[in-house]
Amino acid sequence: MTKYLILVSGNIGAGKTSLAERLAARLGWSVAYESVADNPYLSDFYADMRAWSFHLQVFFLGHRAAQHQRQAESPQSAIIDRSIYEDAHIFARALHVMGNMDERDYQAYRRLYDFVISTLPRPDLLIHVQASVDTLLGRIRRRGREIEAGIAPDYLALLERLYEEWLSGFNLCPVLTVPGDELDFVRYPQHLDIIAERVQHKLAGREVVAFPSMEALDAS
Repeated sequence: MTKYLILVSGNIGAGKTSLAERLAARLGWSVAYESVADNPYLSDFYADMRAWSFHLQVFFLGHRAAQHQRQAESPQSAIIDRSIYEDAHIFARALHVMGNMDERDYQAYRRLYDFVISTLPRPDLLIHVQASVDTLLGRIRRRGREIEAGIAPDYLALLERLYEEWLSGFNLCPVLTVPGDELDFVRYPQHLDIIAERVQHKLAGREVVAFPSMEALDAS
């Protein structure tokens, strides 16, 4: 069997972790998650973002680089929840835009990031879950994580804009964009079936037809 390395990207609340978990189970892949519980900087970062943003992003960079390399070298196909590329192009950039990472630290981080990713194997597919801010906020509220309680709509909108800019120039591998406003793969197994089929077609190099509209899904 062909071995694949697949990445899942998406804004906070888009459902990328749920999608990675369910696709891995459906297609027999291993799944790797982003580090949260064992992150030694998160609590300091949320207490003082400006003081700890550089430390946090360097930790994430090392964690995700090792994770990416490990999954690429594994004989089993793997899907990774959150890509190393989002750290720099979305989250570190957002911290810089918002004034929580100064120019010196941001440039030092980007030089390190550019070197690290130059050593990593390319993924075979990026699955991006795109969703509106309203959808993101609704899902964040439903899952009720205390750490996410203060996330503002303006911050999600900023991240969404940065995702659009990043994806417009992303060329490391094919991209499959999943319409998160219309497909609820957590509550509806048939929606996961649709995504899994499109993923397999994309990996096989076959033409991928557009995802069905909400009206077509409701009628089916």
